[in-house]
Order: sequence, then C-alpha cells, then structure tokens
Amino acid sequence: MAPTYDPEQIETKWQDVWERERTFVVENPTADELAAGNGPESAYVLEMFPYPSGSAHMGHVKNYTMGDVIARYKRHQGKRVMHPMGYDAFGLNSENVAIKTGEHPAEFTERAIATIDRQLRRLGVAIDWSRELATCRPDYYKWTQWLFIQFYNKGLAYKKEAPVNWCPSCQTVLANEQVILGRCERCDSEVEAKKLRQWFFRITAYAERLLDDFDMLESWPERVITMQRNWIGKSIGAEVVFGIVPVGDSAGHEVTVFTTRPDTLFGATFFILAPEHPLVEDLVRGSARQAEVMSYVARAMATSAIERSATEKEKTGVFTGRYAVNPVNGALIPVYVADYVLMDYGTGAIMAVPGHDERDYAFARKYDLPVVEVISSPPENKGEGGELVAPYSGDGLLVNSGEFDGLTKVEGVQRVTEWLKARGNGDFAVNYKLRDWLLSRQRYWGCPIPIVYCDSCGEMPVPEDQLPVLLPDITDYAPKGKSPLAAAEQWINTTCPTCGGPARRDPDTMDTFVDSSWYYLRYVSPRRDDVAWDREAVDYWLPVDQYIGGVEHAILHLMYSRFFTKVLFDLGLVGFEEPFNRLFTQGMIYFKGAKMSKSKGNVVDPDALVGRYGADSLRSYILFMGPGESDVEWNDQGIEGINRFLNRVWRIVTDAIDAGRLPASGPLPDDADLDAAARALLVKTNQVIEKVTVDVEQRFHFNTALAATMELTNEISGFRGAPGPAASGPDDVAAATPAGTRVLAEAVETLVRLLEPFAPHMCAELWQLMGRERIWDEPWPQPDPCYLTHDTIELAVQVNGKVRDRVVVPADATDDHVLAAVKELPGMQRYLEGVTVVKEIVVPGRLVNIVVRSV
Repeated sequence: MAPTYDPEQIETKWQDVWERERTFVVENPTADELAAGNGPESAYVLEMFPYPSGSAHMGHVKNYTMGDVIARYKRHQGKRVMHPMGYDAFGLNSENVAIKTGEHPAEFTERAIATIDRQLRRLGVAIDWSRELATCRPDYYKWTQWLFIQFYNKGLAYKKEAPVNWCPSCQTVLANEQVILGRCERCDSEVEAKKLRQWFFRITAYAERLLDDFDMLESWPERVITMQRNWIGKSIGAEVVFGIVPVGDSAGHEVTVFTTRPDTLFGATFFILAPEHPLVEDLVRGSARQAEVMSYVARAMATSAIERSATEKEKTGVFTGRYAVNPVNGALIPVYVADYVLMDYGTGAIMAVPGHDERDYAFARKYDLPVVEVISSPPENKGEGGELVAPYSGDGLLVNSGEFDGLTKVEGVQRVTEWLKARGNGDFAVNYKLRDWLLSRQRYWGCPIPIVYCDSCGEMPVPEDQLPVLLPDITDYAPKGKSPLAAAEQWINTTCPTCGGPARRDPDTMDTFVDSSWYYLRYVSPRRDDVAWDREAVDYWLPVDQYIGGVEHAILHLMYSRFFTKVLFDLGLVGFEEPFNRLFTQGMIYFKGAKMSKSKGNVVDPDALVGRYGADSLRSYILFMGPGESDVEWNDQGIEGINRFLNRVWRIVTDAIDAGRLPASGPLPDDADLDAAARALLVKTNQVIEKVTVDVEQRFHFNTALAATMELTNEISGFRGAPGPAASGPDDVAAATPAGTRVLAEAVETLVRLLEPFAPHMCAELWQLMGRERIWDEPWPQPDPCYLTHDTIELAVQVNGKVRDRVVVPADATDDHVLAAVKELPGMQRYLEGVTVVKEIVVPGRLVNIVVRSV
C-alpha cells in the first residue's frame, strides 16, 4: 500500500534532495556556448528583493510563490532558468533597531536574512541560492560606489545647495518621490523644507527617454506606465526671460519662466518667485524689505508643499521692492515672493496673469494688483463696466494684446513665442515635473558616498583601486540632523589621493534606492571581485524576462532602475536600455479588513501554517485566493479546503498506483478505440492543459489554473472504472476497458505534472511513487488539438428520480438516441427488467429520468 500523505516528511525529503543535488543552481553560459549561440534559451525570473526587517510575511509568500510557479514552468519548457534571491539590506529599519537596542545594524540584518532564507527554503521555492546577495555587504556596495563614480565622471552625479524635503522624525532628507501627500513615505511624519548641500543624480537628463522607451517594454501594467508618465509630467510651452530692474547698488538679473500660455503675456501684471528660489535673498539683500521678506521665506519653508499648493488656502505673499520688465510690452511689474509658487514646477518663478488664473486672481485682489483681460471672456465673468470680476480660464480670442489681437490660443502660443525668440527673450520649450534624484542621506546604515574633499585639490572621487570605502564600526547611531559618520573622526579624516595632504570623506550615505537600482545585474556575477558584472553573461540573461513586485514601487524603484539602465547603456556597460521586459504587480493580502501589518495585529504566521498544513497547501492557497493582481482577504478556512484537495489528489494517485493502473505505458489508443467516457476524459485533460498553460504564462491567474486542476480531479473521480477498489456490488461502476485504463493513467499523470509548480513536494513524491524521476525536469504537457473541443456530453441517468448511472452521448444527439444509449448501459438492465416504463424524460445537457412502476 502507498504511504499516507505526510506533508512535513515529504517536503523535508525533497528540499534535502534539491539542496544536495543543487537542483536549481544554474551556471552562466560558457564562452563556447555564447559564441555558438546554440545553448538553451534563457529565462530570467525575478521578484523584487525584500527588506530584511525580521521574518517573511504573507506578502513575501505570495510574491515568491508566484515567481516560483513561473520559474518552474519555464524550466519545464526546457529553458535555462535563473531565479535568484537577495536582500535590500541597508536602511532605516536596521538603524532604528540599533538605536533602540545597541545591537549593530549588521548583526540584526544578517539574523533577519537567515530567518527569511530558512522560511523560503521551507516553502520549497526553486531559488539559485548560490547567487544570493545583500546590499549591505562590502562585496556588493563596492560596486554601488563604483557606479556612483561612473555617474560622477559622466556629470550625472553632482552636489548643490537646494531646498530639500526634511523628515524631522527620520532626521534625514527625502527624495521628492518619497514624499506622499506631504508626509514621509516611511514614517508618515509631516515633511519640512530645509536648505542643505546635497548629492543629486541628474535623472532629468533622461526624462524624454524615460517617456519614449515605454514602447520597448513587452508587457507592463498600464497603470504603472500612467503613474510614471504623470510623475515625469511633460508640458510643452515656452521659456520667457524677464529682466529684474537694478535698484541703487543692487544688480539687475534675468529670470526665466516656463509657461504653457505665452499667448497671455500681455496680461502678466506681477511676477512671483517661490520662497526657496535662490534669487530671493540676492534681491532683498541690504534693502529695507530684507527682514520682512526673509521672515516670510522662513515661515513658508516650514509649511508643507501640499498645504501651500491647496486651492482653498488663502494666498499670501510679500513684495520684494523690485520690479521685472514684461518683455512683450515693457511694463514694469512688481516682484513678489508667494508660498503658492513651488520650486517643483518650471523654474520656481511665474508670470502672474490674474485675469485668467484663479490663484493669481485671488492674489491680485488681496494685494490690489491690476487685472487685465487678454482672452475674450464671457459676460458672466465681467462687471457692469466690462471689468473682470472672475478669472476666465477657457479658450477665446486674444484681446488687449497689441498686434496679436484676434488670434486663437493655438495661433497665439505659436506667434508670441516666435516673436520672443526673434528678440532673444524666449523660445519654445518642454518642461518636466520630474526633478533630479536627491540621494544624500544623513544616516549611518547605508552605502558611503565615495567622495573626498581636499582644501588644495577640491572635490574628487575615491580612486577605484581604493574601493570599497568601508562603513566604520560606530556605537552611536542616533540622528542629530547630520550623518553619524561625521563624528567618526578616524574615518572621516583621510588622505587626498591627488596631493597626499589631509582630506575629509563625505559624511552622508546614499539613498537605498541606489542599491536596488542595479541589483538585478549583480545576480549574474555575484562573486566577481574584478568587475561589477560579466558583460557577456549580463547581455545573455537580461533584460529580466519576468519581474514581479508591488505597484507601490511604480515611481521609486521601477523608474530609478530604468534610469540606471539607460545610463549604463550610454556608458557601454550593458547592451540594452530597459531592465524588465515583463512586469507583474501583485495585489495585497488583507485580514479582518486591513492590510496585514504587525502594527495592526492582524499578521498570519507563515511558519505556523506550514507546520500545520504543509508548504504545498500554503503555496496553493495563497495563489487560489484570487487573481494575482487583485487585493484579497485571508480566510482561515480556505487553506483547509486546499489541504483537503491535495489529500484527495494524493488518494486518487496512490489508489491508481495500488490498482496497477500507474505508471502509464505505451501510446494512447486511437480515437476509434475510445468509448465515449474515455474520449470525454481525454478531452477534459487536454482542455485543462491548455487552460493552465494560458493562465500561468499569459494571465497570471493562478487561481483559475488551480480551479482547472480541481475540475480534472473531479472528472477523474467520476470516470467509469476510476481508481479504487474493484466493483463489489450492483451499484458499483463497471471496470474500465484497456483503452480507458490508458486514458485514465494519462489524465492522472497530467494532473500531477500540472500541479507540480504549485505543490512541488507532493508531486515530486507522487512521481517517484509511479517509478519515475525528477518531475521538475519533465517537459510541460502539450494539448492535443484533436481533443480540445467537446463533441460529447455526460448526462445523469435517473430511475424514478434517483441517480443510477451516467451516460456519455454526442452533444447533438437526439432524445431517441439518448434514450437508446441509456437502455444499453449494462447497469440499467436490472432497473428496467420486470417493470413498466411510464414516462421517459430527457432534460438537454443535464439528465435523463425514466419513470417506472412494478408490474
């Protein structure tokens, strides 16, 4: 007799086999294979790597199980599959633990990595563990520093003083992308504005390519592309130069404004600078208005950008005492500083046209500034004297605009911009909402910035042969508004690589999104110490064939990775411009109406479920809960149902083995040798192969793929002569024909093969019990087109309303044909002998009921 289903024993057995045989370790192609180009096709399957904050949660289980199904499926297709694992291991979580407990961040991080490693191995995820990496280890961040230097040498990494987003809780700056509705995306504290000298990556230089190259992507969710388009925020208009009039000893200045409506320039009656604009201090320095203006600037910068830009907020500002020259009419217009203008759009300066902009109109009314109509406005926007009493932002012909009167908006934009360009006061321009990536962080647990400063030689990168710049061991990690590394005097003080004199290291560390912007390249050559990656191997494996992760990374990680790849392509370091061909964004798991979170107390422990039901049950249930992209609600009863299903599959297969019906041998019988029931099972088997294949490869609907295997299980159970004890009574179905037995064996083996990516341990065990080996290397089943359509149907057969048998007939069979087939069933004879047939009822597609009475 076959053994009972024991998940723990079976799963431990096969995990040991995979570990011992290095089953999922994959080698890079050899030079000969690359030269010949005749090796197996590559498949790079990758899930976004996790932050090791303690242990794996259900989101990790879902993410990595989905990736594992895809990786196993690609292996069954005969591809050379790389499915690696790593950890985004720098960051605030480990540093905050260090502040709280005194434990070094490296110790906490490595312990968390070991925990997640153990959990993923226990889930049976087919990972090539030989490629594991962690971004906090020197053999990784050496190359992060090397990449920074490549960007620096290309002019794409630079340092400047700028207003930045400051999180008072995390005590560090944040990139614009890390500020969500005015709050820190990590701790939800309200973000403040602060001026600091910081490092930036010049991502704006790639804005147009980031937009254009969406066409290169094979399959990305449209919502991710839309989110990135909106964040980049391309606008087409004009740049207009306004001159600031000198006053006394104060110099004149030129300020460039970006506007999408140069046709309204004749209506610009005042000029506004953002409080953060670098020119503000110069304009008021030494003037009677300096104290008032700078006091306003300080108050404005302490207010969140969300609050400042709110349409309902009362508009405030302060006059600088200076005037600008309107380039189209020479009018002098006052220069104000106002908090509703932000540095995040255009140049941080605007020409205010109060007649046709609501915010400018509210400001003009508050400070008694002129309002001029330059777009013909409807009567309801005007008072009795024809003056504007409400701004009009719609379309109309130009008025009060000199030689441009009567032009439409489109004509006006074109003609006015051409007029400005001819006089050197403007030009056509494209503007992007995207701002350069601010990457300096004033924290300890991150990659040190490889820059030194020498009083004699200035700023310079650390020589590449001196990398990595190692993080020093310190004991005080508490944030103080500057990096803890600034206090590590033995580390911060160094020698100038040029003159040999004293120099100082940069005390900041890099944003952890720098680490995650290139990790998918390092997996190819994780142990190489001489290069960041092997170029030929990278061009063999990449771009990533299938990338899986959360939609919450649409702006940060995904756009930064695209930027990195384009820079590396331009540097000749890779041969492709987009890192991820196909992207799938999985949904969240909720429990008791909220996203699973330790803080909410609604976390379900994966280890406990694996211990109770087995890894295969947890893997299968988490994929059966709903479509992969959808948010789903955890249900404790659901995993019990899946566990019952797997137990049922186990019994069906082992009973068939015990009955001598497995393994299958010999070719399938010819169609002419199949009775209707055997043919119906063969049709169902092939339909399920096609369904599972499409759902896994094209749709990521693992739930419906699993549902299809359940349907096949039901068909197998209901098949005449299905596995089980021999017929022992008059109500038992007849034994299957030899052809039917062969079809049954085919269906059962196909069921095991289709289930293997979902429940790999159980299926490996069943495959071995059949006398076969290494199910993970079996080719994926292919549907036979001859058996993909139903030309037969199965009907229940009742006698006096009680089901006595089932009949398989052609789908287009007449009622007479159906009744004749029923009466020929061997099991029906005993119910029809010695009785009178009173009525024969055929319900199409469902059942036959024969009403009889005793003679």
